[in-house]
Amino acid sequence: MQPSTILFPRRNFLGLSAALFTTPGLFADQLLRTPSLTEGPFYPDKLPLDTDNDLIILGNSLTPAVGEITHLTGRVLTASGEPVRDAVVEIWQCDAHEVYLHTRDSVPKARQIDKNFQGFGRFTTASTGEYRFRTIKPVPYPGRPAPHIHVKVKKGDRELITTQIMIRGFAGNLRDGVYSGVRDIIDRELILADFKKAKDSKPGEWSAQFDIVLGRTPDEREPQGRRRG
Repeated sequence: MQPSTILFPRRNFLGLSAALFTTPGLFADQLLRTPSLTEGPFYPDKLPLDTDNDLIILGNSLTPAVGEITHLTGRVLTASGEPVRDAVVEIWQCDAHEVYLHTRDSVPKARQIDKNFQGFGRFTTASTGEYRFRTIKPVPYPGRPAPHIHVKVKKGDRELITTQIMIRGFAGNLRDGVYSGVRDIIDRELILADFKKAKDSKPGEWSAQFDIVLGRTPDEREPQGRRRG
């Protein structure tokens, strides 16, 4: 499991074994809440006609998006470890050419936009709380040296959390204003995901798992980096 599935007193965190982050069900009644992070300026201002969970293929196109295909999976959980059913998980990110699906970004960069990348997708969780997307491995963006995927979770008319997923071990993370603005060492761990070579997939594809533990509201977001991408 991702670090987002464990909760312990912070003063004891550094002494915990790495097994706490990898053993399913361990201390499942004490989950760390996923930190809220800035939505950024480029949540799509006009949604694509295709908003499914496969961002690689747009509509009926036969041409896939440019980039390294990534299978992103995870669960939406309560702080007590219960799966959240009927939660709508949304993701959005820039394409491999560093262009977001937003007119303030896509219009000035019209010549470089990847027209085959969906840029935004949705998935509704079932009883297990699981979600899954096929997208591209995120790339750095001007002003954001940490590649990232934006995530928002909604249920009904309520927004439950907005956060970002970043690549564990990426060299640019420490130079990124949003990542470095997260002062708490545990919260930093909770926004990182391991991107690994995908098993049982085509060569060159990646997989990443990121559990989302609800608890913090949008009003409790960290103040740093609110308008960064």
